Amino acid sequence: MPHRFTLMLSLAALALPLPANASPAQPTPFANAPVGAPPAGWVHTRINKDQRGTDFSVVHETSGGVLRAYSQAGASSLVHTLATPAAPHAQLQWRWKVSHAVPGSAMASKATDDYAARVYVFFDYDKSRLPFADRVKIDLARNLYGADLPTAALCYVWGTADAIGAMAPNPYTDRVRMIVLQRGDERAGQWVHESRDLAADFQAAFGEPAPAVTGVALGADTDNTGATVEARFGDLRLVPTPQ
Repeated sequence: MPHRFTLMLSLAALALPLPANASPAQPTPFANAPVGAPPAGWVHTRINKDQRGTDFSVVHETSGGVLRAYSQAGASSLVHTLATPAAPHAQLQWRWKVSHAVPGSAMASKATDDYAARVYVFFDYDKSRLPFADRVKIDLARNLYGADLPTAALCYVWGTADAIGAMAPNPYTDRVRMIVLQRGDERAGQWVHESRDLAADFQAAFGEPAPAVTGVALGADTDNTGATVEARFGDLRLVPTPQ
């Protein structure tokens, strides 16, 4: 399996414009999208072309369109790069639900790095502050993809073994910090609403002030555990943090 540092880079190896009717500082919504392929601005990104990916599609519920992510022993992400970076002092709001938690999901090792649902947030961290080896990897990736790539990310997950509120580096790279928001099956099958203070979470995860937000990504992955899971996501919105 490829290194998750490559995952972080490949997830955001995009610099796509938003459609004309969308706010440049917001991910394109799903609510009014037709059934089928995700709307413009969202791009399916696979880590390994030879590996089964997650299937992403818009489906309709009584409340409107939502994104369905179906993973069967596979992994990939749906990425949205913001045309205009957003101020870090914002709340990211969304709702999600899962069919069930992934058995064995845990932050402790690479072999258990699978989650019923993930929400990534990418930040424009100053590359010059990174260790030399990480700077070299990022330069190589930017030359390959021809785009500016984030150098830090938060990853909110629906886990299993780890406690709600647990925070730790991803087992493949400390440039991605994991935060467990939901766990287990107690709320499976239910829509759960989330609101996260991005600046506060970045400060807690990395120990320094948050830079601008450059994009988000959604996913459900089961490539390590071989499980099958379905996640659904409502619209993601960036709103000012209450003063």
